[in-house]
Amino acid sequence: MFSKVLIANRGEIACRVIRTCRRLGIATVAVYSEADATAQHVRLADEAWPIGGSRPADSYLRGDVILDVAKKSGAQAIHPGYGFLSENADFADAVEAAGLVFIGPAAASMRKMGSKAGAKILMQEHKVPVVPGYTGEDQDPALLAREAERIGFPLMIKAAHGGGGKGMRIVRSSGEFAANLESCQREARNAFGRDRVLLERYVEKPRHIEFQVFGDRHGNIVHLNERECSAQRRYQKVLEEAPSPFVSTELRARMGEAAVAAARAIDYSNAGTVEFIVGQGGDFYFMEINTRLQVEHPVTELTLNLDLVELQLRVAAGEALPASLVRNKSVPADGHAIELRLYAEDPAQNFLPGSGKLTTLRLPEPSRHVRIDGGVVEGDVVSIFYDPMIAKLIVWDTTREAALQRMREALAATEIVGPKSNVEFLERLVRHPAVTGASIDTGYLDRHLDEFLPAAAEAPAHLLAAAACAVLLDQESAAPALAATGSDPYSPWASADGWRLGHPGKRVVALLHAGERLELAAHGSAGDYSLDWKGGHAQVRNARLDGGWLSAEIDGTVRRLRAAVDGGHVLLHDGNARHSFERAAAFAYSASKSGGGDRVVAPMPGRIVLTRVNAGDSVSEGQELAIMEAMKMELTLRAPRAGVIAAVQVQPGEFVEADAVLIRLEQN
Repeated sequence: MFSKVLIANRGEIACRVIRTCRRLGIATVAVYSEADATAQHVRLADEAWPIGGSRPADSYLRGDVILDVAKKSGAQAIHPGYGFLSENADFADAVEAAGLVFIGPAAASMRKMGSKAGAKILMQEHKVPVVPGYTGEDQDPALLAREAERIGFPLMIKAAHGGGGKGMRIVRSSGEFAANLESCQREARNAFGRDRVLLERYVEKPRHIEFQVFGDRHGNIVHLNERECSAQRRYQKVLEEAPSPFVSTELRARMGEAAVAAARAIDYSNAGTVEFIVGQGGDFYFMEINTRLQVEHPVTELTLNLDLVELQLRVAAGEALPASLVRNKSVPADGHAIELRLYAEDPAQNFLPGSGKLTTLRLPEPSRHVRIDGGVVEGDVVSIFYDPMIAKLIVWDTTREAALQRMREALAATEIVGPKSNVEFLERLVRHPAVTGASIDTGYLDRHLDEFLPAAAEAPAHLLAAAACAVLLDQESAAPALAATGSDPYSPWASADGWRLGHPGKRVVALLHAGERLELAAHGSAGDYSLDWKGGHAQVRNARLDGGWLSAEIDGTVRRLRAAVDGGHVLLHDGNARHSFERAAAFAYSASKSGGGDRVVAPMPGRIVLTRVNAGDSVSEGQELAIMEAMKMELTLRAPRAGVIAAVQVQPGEFVEADAVLIRLEQN
């Protein structure tokens, strides 16, 4: 076994690999960019080395610099994690040429899978089912259009050298083909450096089911059951689970055999994933092999009681797979596991990625039933340069129903303050009938997204009263400490109960909810309050705030809610949904709304990909004006109203900051 391993990655996966290495007594070397100088993977590793600037191209994609660090640090092997250089065959070759071990498959295996077109042909030769389509090298647009007509609509355009949902478009009619082809090729060129595409029949309402495969250098290849990843938004996985509720014993056997055959076709070793698209009738087709560890590998680990990173290390060191895995064609699953990814993104703004300091980050306590794989802690910054994932929540229980309930509880115990997050979206997801009933397909979220996005609603009276109680109790608990800093800690003027000479105490609690300011007049103290606000009243008795829970009798009904309160926010959870309030100054309030109708601004820092208009052009409301790239996504910027373009203030390739004015319209 290795004595020292370098992890050529960052964030959550780097921390994940470090934990297994530490358990095995293996020293770890981290690498970091300028933006990651204080990141968690840097703090957790035994040593860490700088490798360049904040952009991935200046650091985590610089294989030569990473190899130099490996040699200088005395590392014997390099674990690539996922993303960045993990599926770069040239890097794998360079690692081996340097006398080090690449903890992953051979470069030759990667190259066979590096092209989706070539992989499809190879799978056909090895009797693995594939979707009908076009995989030729001739990329003449006219030829591609004719092939599209031959295959029939709907069809999918896919980047031949892509991955991670990038460079993919669904086309439902011939009239949509040319524009989608151009967009797909441009995205593929920007993301992967090559714009070759392939075409294939689009399977309506498909399920996405993948098989974990593992090979060693002794000729053994096994599969470790399936994971279902059908809950997706824009081809990005949202919820993953194992085992699949759709797969029968018979289907698992057939798909498992196909997965092993696919791995054998490329002489596979180490961890990999064979992905299939599955029709409603159980027909399945090969999609691709991901020649690396997958983000969703923890659900396999929890149901099979395995550490896949440990298996990766042992196989890379020359060991054979355990005999218990090789003997069995399949390994019985133990219970059910589900994974969700917490992201800094705003679902209400088309899931716009976010960045900024995590002022508050509270996650559920790890246990036998709950696992947290994260790369940040409270106080860390979600950078604009990388994927905005905060952490993965993984739960396990004996049945799927129990695991879903575990996930609901884990999400309820999660609080994120700073950049906007997708927590509320995930909570609605795990309660939706399409998920609980295991009937979701890969396009369901995109077709029914409004069902998962909460509409702004007026806070129920008992929740508004509960939020006010939380603020009042928080003020009262802080009062003694504040009073102790004064000259007379026993002065009645230092009390937080609202007492004043000559009249009963009154305090004003100001809250913001869904953009609306709410003012509540409170009389009373120590958990007994009379609350009045415009259009409402509540009588509260015996309110207590302790250990993250608020209990109170509100208008005769005793309620118990999860509660978190600080100087700026109040978060309540009633067991079904979360309710967030911002604390505001009691006697000062002003608000202004930016006009914005004459300007198009950058929603976040990023790079301008192209502009579609010039000064003097007439545009209609909603017309596409420019495309920018930010946090690994293409964002379309549209006209806020109809009008005439006054000025285009950016050029393609230019990097812009958030809120920078990009395009101006002539004033009406």
